[in-house]
Amino acid sequence: MKFRPLGDRVVVRRLKEDQKTAGGIIIPDTVVEKPQEGEVVSVGPGAPDNNGKLVPTSVKAGEFVLFGKWSGTEVKIDGEDLLIMKESDILGVLEGRKASKK
Repeated sequence: MKFRPLGDRVVVRRLKEDQKTAGGIIIPDTVVEKPQEGEVVSVGPGAPDNNGKLVPTSVKAGEFVLFGKWSGTEVKIDGEDLLIMKESDILGVLEGRKASKK
């Protein structure tokens, strides 16, 4: 199933973080914070401005982004945990990251 968000919404896949500290201590799932980095999976066409003209989204699928701690709505699509958020919830694009192979 393909999912295309509407308006200026963006679908993001959270990046997995290591469950170990640098010293080798394993951190249990109950204590681990959710990562604030993710890969953009899909973007909507954009949102209209005050004059009704469509303003396209500035992020593209495949880019890595940094977003707020409590941003987005968690959803499960085709068994995969994803986030749907407004483009304004994205704090910035992480340059120089390579796309994941999936």
